[in-house]
Amino acid sequence: MEHKEIYDILEGVTDPEVPVLSIIDLGIVRDVRVERKDTADEVTVTITPTYSGCPAMDVLAMGIRMALSGRGYRKVNIENRISPAWTTDWMSEAGKQKLKAYGIAPPVRKTGREQALFEEDNIECPRCGSVETELISKFGPTSCKSLYKCSQCLEPFEHFKCH
Repeated sequence: MEHKEIYDILEGVTDPEVPVLSIIDLGIVRDVRVERKDTADEVTVTITPTYSGCPAMDVLAMGIRMALSGRGYRKVNIENRISPAWTTDWMSEAGKQKLKAYGIAPPVRKTGREQALFEEDNIECPRCGSVETELISKFGPTSCKSLYKCSQCLEPFEHFKCH
């Protein structure tokens, strides 16, 4: 099996905290190595946690093992790499669009004249598109999200924090 096929398998492993995102969408898969050992292939998947101590990493590692063993790989190694630290810049654009469609405002870094002084400025409501939003809590249901309320449609929503 080629690397592309392994990446296709990993596309089916989703984040337990944000199930609309695959580990490929999140950008936590840093490397895949396949080595031929005796009569079987050994796969090593290197992942970077979104946060140090992220509670989902064990679940993700198990999901990777299950997905690959389900396709015939019996020897699967998971390596955790914490440096460089994960950043939302590693998320795919498709993943950011999936977040928005799911109702979570994706992380957006603005550059040049559009750059906000603080990330909390101008968070777009994923439901109606308004930037007239207000931070309710920097701490959402998971450490990677904060809570907002839209002043236009009055709906609360989560925002996936930039980091």
